[in-house]
Amino acid sequence: GVCVTWTGAGVKVVFEKELGVVDFFLPNRTCVLYISECDIIAGNGYKRKLVRFRNANSSGGQELVAVAERSRLSEQNFPALQSFVVFELGLTLLPVSAQTEASQLISQLVHSEGRDNPFRRRSLARLYEPQILLLLQQIPGVGGVKASSLLQSFSSLQE
Repeated sequence: GVCVTWTGAGVKVVFEKELGVVDFFLPNRTCVLYISECDIIAGNGYKRKLVRFRNANSSGGQELVAVAERSRLSEQNFPALQSFVVFELGLTLLPVSAQTEASQLISQLVHSEGRDNPFRRRSLARLYEPQILLLLQQIPGVGGVKASSLLQSFSSLQE
């Protein structure tokens, strides 16, 4: 079952009823939502769950990651999921082929604690950094040093 799959990955699993819409809360402040093959095939029901996931956790400084099963059966619905998660919600999406691969991925995220998250999306922010720096410097009292510091502390202007 799922319990054996997750515990066999060398990660201590603690079941908590108070996580809300988060499926896994990792020690490195990463919140993970798992989207099963059934959820993807069933249609757009996953959208409400993803929006609640993003809204409930966006202000706490956590890294938000959606892990989704990409299989032969869910392949035709996967592009719509990918577009919604990445472009509309701005979340990180990590496709896996099955629960076993998802458990290995989550285990790797736990064991890499303290190191840089290799899945963190930085490239898009780097493209806009010069424009954002100039925009931040338009705020009274914010110079180049403070603008750079703000960009390092916050990944987006929305935070």
